[in-house]
Amino acid sequence: MKKTALNRKHHEMGGKMVEFAGFEMPIQFEGINVEHETVRNGVGVFDVSHMGELWAEGPQAFELVQRITTNDVAALSDGKIQYSCFPNGKGGIVDDLLVYRFNAEKYLLVVNASNTDKDWAWMQKNNSKNAKIYNASDSTSQLAIQGPKALEAMQSLTDTPITDMEYYTFKELEFAGVKDVLLSTTGYTGSGGCEIYFKNEDAEKIYTAVLEAGKAFGIKPIGLAARDTLRLEMGFCLYGHEIDDTTSPIKAGLGWLTKFVDGNDFIDRPLFEKQKAEGIQQPLRAFEITGKGIPRQHYEVVNENDEVIGEVTSGTMSPSLKKGIGMAYINKPYNKLGTEVFIRIRDKKVAAEIVKTPFYKA
Repeated sequence: MKKTALNRKHHEMGGKMVEFAGFEMPIQFEGINVEHETVRNGVGVFDVSHMGELWAEGPQAFELVQRITTNDVAALSDGKIQYSCFPNGKGGIVDDLLVYRFNAEKYLLVVNASNTDKDWAWMQKNNSKNAKIYNASDSTSQLAIQGPKALEAMQSLTDTPITDMEYYTFKELEFAGVKDVLLSTTGYTGSGGCEIYFKNEDAEKIYTAVLEAGKAFGIKPIGLAARDTLRLEMGFCLYGHEIDDTTSPIKAGLGWLTKFVDGNDFIDRPLFEKQKAEGIQQPLRAFEITGKGIPRQHYEVVNENDEVIGEVTSGTMSPSLKKGIGMAYINKPYNKLGTEVFIRIRDKKVAAEIVKTPFYKA
């Protein structure tokens, strides 16, 4: 297994370590529920250094990124970020990612840990105009400092104003005495905060400083288990669950990051346009359990006649709502809001209702 630059610190702090995307990562420290609530109400810090960082530079960089991602890169200005995905040429998704624009000839693409090698190969394969691309994943560390108090807590570590930064923007700054740190107002928890990128050799220094600066705000180290419950309460897709090489962004409810505008001739555009025009027969939907039970990935969704009408992609007991929640691909007409469906949990039919996301509303 690979190890992040903070692996030793996680062991010292009592993290429960597991294999995740080829890395030894902390799944939890104090416990999922307390870590979840820490982020929802205050500030917590995740080590997400397993994520991938791929760069595209030079005169051909824009053309490459515009071609291989579904969102409209032309809409970005310097210092702005976009959520997007790589279409795979077969109607599916290679990965979902963030696109950072530094200038017209410099872009950072942040991808999922489990897909970094696949994403890098995809970039290389489609780099027909020879943009300058390089994979900085192995030399880059990343922390997600999340929660409503995160920016206020981190302001003491930099002289650059960060508390008034707009959502999905970034700055290069000196942070905790380290130069050239990238700080972005992004994250996958729905509770605000930031993510910071820096060199591996600065990881322990920055991590220690973050924990110290956050003491007055009740900061705690957070594991990947709480990261999953936090994102699911917001209805955010996770690769390998809601999206994969067989699902399109239209089917997954990600039409908003699939921009059919002039000049955005991305891979699979005609197919996705056709799907949008014709509609999806089994779209992604959110549900809340109204009976008793906890839904999990791959559980069957059935109707009152016990006919299979879908499959759960993600499910959990919501720490904030104290009820079972999940997402599933569900056949029409059972996917309308307010419709009662049933989740088959251990051979029992447990009632659920189709609802809107986010499940959790601050």
